[in-house]
Amino acid sequence: MPIMASLFVPIFSPLLLLLVALYAARHPGRRPGLVPKLTEAAAFCAFVVAAVAAMLVVMKGPGTSSLIGLYGVGLSVRLDVVSAVMLVLVSFIGWVVLRYSRTYMDGEARQGAFTAWMSVTLAAVLLLVMAGNLLQLFAAWTLTSLSLNRLLLFYPERATARRAARKKALVARASEAALAGAMILLIATTGTTDIATILATVDPTWPTTAAALLIAISALLASAQFPVHGWLTEVMEAPTPVSALLHAGVINAGGFLLIRFADVMLLAPGVMAFLVMLGGFTALFGGVVMLTQPAVKTSLAWSTIAQMAFMMMQCGLALFPLALLHIVAHSLYKAHAFLSSGEAVRNVAAIRRPGPIAVPSARNVLQAFACAIVIYSLVGAIIGFDGKSIQAIALGVILIFGVAYMLAQGFADAAPRALMRRTVIYALVTSVSYFALQVLTLHLTAGSLPPTPPPGPLEWALIILALLSFGLVAVAQSTFPLWASHPAAAGLRVHLTNGLYANAIFDKLLDGWSKRPAA
Repeated sequence: MPIMASLFVPIFSPLLLLLVALYAARHPGRRPGLVPKLTEAAAFCAFVVAAVAAMLVVMKGPGTSSLIGLYGVGLSVRLDVVSAVMLVLVSFIGWVVLRYSRTYMDGEARQGAFTAWMSVTLAAVLLLVMAGNLLQLFAAWTLTSLSLNRLLLFYPERATARRAARKKALVARASEAALAGAMILLIATTGTTDIATILATVDPTWPTTAAALLIAISALLASAQFPVHGWLTEVMEAPTPVSALLHAGVINAGGFLLIRFADVMLLAPGVMAFLVMLGGFTALFGGVVMLTQPAVKTSLAWSTIAQMAFMMMQCGLALFPLALLHIVAHSLYKAHAFLSSGEAVRNVAAIRRPGPIAVPSARNVLQAFACAIVIYSLVGAIIGFDGKSIQAIALGVILIFGVAYMLAQGFADAAPRALMRRTVIYALVTSVSYFALQVLTLHLTAGSLPPTPPPGPLEWALIILALLSFGLVAVAQSTFPLWASHPAAAGLRVHLTNGLYANAIFDKLLDGWSKRPAA
C-alpha cells in the first residue's frame, strides 16, 4: 500500500460508525432489530482499523495525509504515535461500551436513538484524535460536545439531568470559543491549518503565547477542572454506558489537546506553570473530596476530576509522554469501574462486616513513608533514574506517596504480617512498573513528542511545592483515623462532601441559568 494511501486508513473507522448511526436513527424505538448488533460490529471493525493504523505507524513511520478539501478546509489524517495510541484506545473502549449497551439498554423505549448518538459520539472522538488540520479538529471537538449533550439528556424528564446538561453546554461553548481563538492565532501566525506544519514552524511570539493560553483554557474547561468541575459530578442521571464513555474517553480530550500541541505549549512557560498550579490544586481537591462521597458513581466522578487534574499537571511539567500513558491507564481503569459499578456495590453489600480495623499510629505512618521512599530510590537507582528528567523523578515520588498511604495500613501494629508483606510487594511492583512503563513510553513517543526540557527556577519552585503539597495530604490521609474523632473532623467532612461548595458558588454566579428548564 502506498504511504499516502495508507494514511487514509483510519478515516474508515468514523465513517463506518456514522453510517451505522444513520441506520440506527431510522429505528429509534425499543429493541430496534439489528441495530445493536450492527453497531457493535461497526465498533469492532473500527478497533481493527485502528490496530492496522498503529501497525502502519510502526512499519512506515508518522505522516499526514493530503487534504480532502480546499483552502485548508476539509479532512486530513495525522497518523503518528499519539493518534495511533488514541485511536486504538478510543475504539477499544467504544466497542466494549457498545457491547455492554446491547444488554444494558435492552427494552428501553428509545434504545435505537441512544445507540445512534453513542455511535456519533464515538465517531466524533475518532475524528478528533486523527485530525490533521485545525478546522477538522475544531469541528470534531464541537461535534463531540453536541452529541454527548444529547446522551446526557437521554432522560429529559429528569430535572437534574437537564440542569447538568445545560451547565455542561455552557462550559463546552466556552471551551470551543477558547479553542477557536487559539486556532485563529495559530493560522494567522503560521499561515496554514496543517497541524504538523504548525508544530514544526511555530515561533515564540506573543500570538503563540496567547494561543497556548487559550489552548490551556480550552483543555481545562473540557477536563472539568476547578472551579467549573461541577457538571461532571452532576451527569450521573445518564445511563451507565454514557458515564463509561464520558469518563473513559471523551473527558480525555483536554489532555489530548495539550499533548497534540505540546510544541506550542513549551513556548509559553508561564502557561505551563499555570497548568501545574491549577492542575495540582484540583488533583488534591478532587482526591480528598472523592474519599467523602457515599455514592459509588459520584465518587468515580470526583476520581476522574482528580485524575484529569494530575494529567494537567503532568503536561505543565512538560511530561507529555507520561500524560499520554496516564490517559491510557485511566481510561481502561475507569471504563471497567463504571461498567462494573453495579456488581461492585452488590459484592460489598454482601460482605459480612469485619471487626475493628487496624489503625496505623504516627510511627507506623512514618515507617510506611520511609519504606516507600527507600523502595522507590533503590528501584530507580538500578533501572530508572539514569537519563530521566527531574520532573519525571519528582512525579514518581508523588505517586509513591499514594503507595505509602496503603503501606501504612500494612504497617499498623494490629495488622497481620501477610498484609504487610503484600503492601511491600505492591510498593515494589508499583515502582518497577512506573520506571518500566516510562522507558517504554519515552521510546515509543521519541520523535513524535518533544523531550522534557531541564527545569528552570520557576519549574524547581513548582516541583518542590507539588512534593510538599502532595506529601502533606498523603500524611493527613494516612493519619486520618487518629484525628477522625475530633469534632472539627466531622465538620470538615461535611464541607468536603459538598465539594467546599465551589459548585454552588458557580451556580450562583450563573444567576440561576443552570436551573431554568431546558428549551
